[in-house]
Amino acid sequence: MPGDPSPPWLRYAGIGVELAGAVAVLTLLGWWIDGRYGTAPWGVLAGAVLGMAGGMTILVRDAMSATHPKAARRAETPAGTGNGERPPGEGP
Repeated sequence: MPGDPSPPWLRYAGIGVELAGAVAVLTLLGWWIDGRYGTAPWGVLAGAVLGMAGGMTILVRDAMSATHPKAARRAETPAGTGNGERPPGEGP
């Protein structure tokens, strides 16, 4: 079978769960920090903002890989780890 056998809606549901999970986990971490150190509401706010930023990063990466597979592979490679050479089949 060429390609992924799962239905397309399952991929979109997974992206939504990743976004919600990132927000929920970091918000709960912020809530715990607020309770432990008495910093309310800053821990929850920071957790929610970081969760949204992380979730949106995941969402954009998944969207890029769905529309431009080569660009997504380049974006996943950390800067400065390459040797300056292009992979075979990319460019002249």
